[in-house]
Amino acid sequence: MGLSDNLNSEIERFLSQALRKDAAARLDKLLEGYRLSAQSEGKSPNTIAIVAASVRYLEEFLTDNNLSTDVTEIGAGELRRFTVYLRERPRFARHRFTRPQGGHLSGHTINGYLRALQAFWSWLEREEFIKENPFDRLKIPKAPRKVIPIFTEEQLLQLLASIDIASPVGYRDYTIILTLLDTGIRCSELTGLRLTDVNLESRLFKVWGKGSKERMVPIGAKVQKALWKYLSRYRPEPITPRYDQVFLTRDGHPLTKDRLEAIVERYGKKAGITGVRVSPHTFRHTMAVTFLRNGGDVFSLQRILGHSQLEVLRGYINLAQSDISRVHQRNSPADNLEFKLPRSRRRGVRRNGS
Repeated sequence: MGLSDNLNSEIERFLSQALRKDAAARLDKLLEGYRLSAQSEGKSPNTIAIVAASVRYLEEFLTDNNLSTDVTEIGAGELRRFTVYLRERPRFARHRFTRPQGGHLSGHTINGYLRALQAFWSWLEREEFIKENPFDRLKIPKAPRKVIPIFTEEQLLQLLASIDIASPVGYRDYTIILTLLDTGIRCSELTGLRLTDVNLESRLFKVWGKGSKERMVPIGAKVQKALWKYLSRYRPEPITPRYDQVFLTRDGHPLTKDRLEAIVERYGKKAGITGVRVSPHTFRHTMAVTFLRNGGDVFSLQRILGHSQLEVLRGYINLAQSDISRVHQRNSPADNLEFKLPRSRRRGVRRNGS
């Protein structure tokens, strides 16, 4: 019996036990069932963790207010009270390692919690633990629009200039930053990139995105050249043959997400970059907006970045469009053509010969 067969049998066993009449449909009991189902559906560990955390926060709220944690007794009213509680909750309240701080949860955080709970309740409805879904009568507050931070051309040049490309580690970091800028791939996608995923001749990456979705991402000539040089001259020997990731540490281990973020942040400080967060995700934003500014179409951008919905790209489109409007105002053909507008003739006045 394979791993998937074991997981499926475990799910069936859990559901059969949970559906017994004497089994309470409590949040804590059903959360494990959601985890098993989500794993079998190929949902990412991060997505599962967000849903689990949101359910636990709701459970804490209900328990503290002497409300039932039985999903059949949780309705739209309880969820609305929980939404109000989130709006008033201090940042990092009940965090294991960080003290509560001034200010409240952001609109994006609240929206994320409620959408995660909505996904959990959809699973409850699908598995017939509930007859009615309270989210059908609940309007989730929209997340406020974020100002998308991107690097300026000057900041990008400062970043690249701060790297010592004469050393193996420096050349690796130079190649990483160039790759992030050129492709817009996520941090986890870059650290998970394997040698067999890179086709330098065709200038393509095979990237495994969210939900284990595969997509092909093109690279430019500069990244092609930098990668060839890194792989042929600077990539260290892996400490074990099973480490076939493209980017390795000095001692031959795969780069982790935390390590990559620290590398990028360190060069940001070295280059004196201010006014924008220096992180792998900022390169993703910068790639998207620059791609559109340079004439790229939104459908190609959607495929490159791996977004399932065009709505996610709206912020990039708006930012690129506003930039285009400013450029047009400076370079308007009509405004820059020096001529005087003809005077309009008065109506009702006839001239000879007309």
